[in-house]
Amino acid sequence: MSVRLHQRLRTSGWDLGIFEQAVRSYAHLRLPVSELKGPGFQLLGDHFSPVVATLAPFYRLWPSPLTLLIAQAVLFAIAVVPLARWAECALGRRVAVVVTAGYGASWGIAQAVGFDFHEVCFAVPLLAFSLAALGGGRLGAAVAWALPLMLVKEELGLTVGVIGGLVAWKGARRLGLVTAAAGLLGTALEVLVIIPAFSPTSSYTYWDKLPGAGSGAVHLLYQATIGMIMPDVKVMTLLALLAPTAFLAVRSPLMLVALPTLAWRFFSDNPLFWGTGFQYSAVLMPVVFAAFIDALTRWPATHVRYALTVSGMATVLMFFQAPLYQLVQPATWHTDPHVVTAQSILDKIPSGVTVAATNNLVPQLTDRAIVTVFGHPDSRPNPEYIVADASNWDWPFASSDAGVQQLNDALGHGYRTIADQDGIVLLHRT
Repeated sequence: MSVRLHQRLRTSGWDLGIFEQAVRSYAHLRLPVSELKGPGFQLLGDHFSPVVATLAPFYRLWPSPLTLLIAQAVLFAIAVVPLARWAECALGRRVAVVVTAGYGASWGIAQAVGFDFHEVCFAVPLLAFSLAALGGGRLGAAVAWALPLMLVKEELGLTVGVIGGLVAWKGARRLGLVTAAAGLLGTALEVLVIIPAFSPTSSYTYWDKLPGAGSGAVHLLYQATIGMIMPDVKVMTLLALLAPTAFLAVRSPLMLVALPTLAWRFFSDNPLFWGTGFQYSAVLMPVVFAAFIDALTRWPATHVRYALTVSGMATVLMFFQAPLYQLVQPATWHTDPHVVTAQSILDKIPSGVTVAATNNLVPQLTDRAIVTVFGHPDSRPNPEYIVADASNWDWPFASSDAGVQQLNDALGHGYRTIADQDGIVLLHRT
């Protein structure tokens, strides 16, 4: 599905293009830099995700955004293996089929696949292997799979901390406490030391996504209490999260592993974090299904089939609301003439040049050019080429009129039109 989205110009520079530029940097033995975020912008000053460097050898062999998209799909798919093995060993083949089908078709995975590439794809199999080991009593293996989460994204050290706490609770007290301390210390170092060291502002950029001191004590108290379930979209996210497990996941202590992710999302003032869209819930999918398996092992055997029926029904109903449903829609497999025109015009842009492109065209060029987002205020000025899809004036433009105005401004400042067909406009600086 992600490959077809890219082929149909449905991917974006923000975020697929950013991650491709990061992997491209690693592939050429440089620290990750993204021109899309700004000239020479060091991505380690944005998020701490050195794990994406593991894709560099594959990208060197096949320098394409499809390398990232296929790798993401593989990583999401791998996570089904430990869940399936654990479910079958503990409860039998029927439970394994229902659980793994539920995970594979889950809305959290589907939404992530439907929105570009993100580093959290590495966290999903790590969590699945760690929690399957934890549920099976293999505490050392659980810790070994959990610790690399700190290389995926800075807040996942908090998740490692919870896993460490569960390891201690299960009997390996010293190992668990050391793991918990390592996770908390890792997040603190990444947020307070490493990221600010690379950041152009010498601080952690995303503090502004949380309620600040200027919000007032009343607002902070509200966000930390009633605000964790209000507005209603947060409750709907929780219901969507638990429904495929017949709400049994809450009976397992493994569900505690989801709390750090849910806490920072629901505490934030950013509404994008509250719902079921984008990639934010992908890391929760292996957690809830691991908790489901664990809960079923404690559930009366005579009631298991009812839980499986509810789980299967929820999976089927939610499948039609998630992006994977596009796989059975004819439009997914049809290439629009507009796409063919766009590709023919993009082919006129030489490799190695500087280009400003509209967001949906950026990842079509990041494998062979130095690309920025057309209209973004932090973009490098005066690129050699400007290419815009006038049928898709999305971010950063407030309206189509704003996009057209910027094209006209470019024509008045040294650019000439070398292609204009079906809404795809290509300008070259003279």
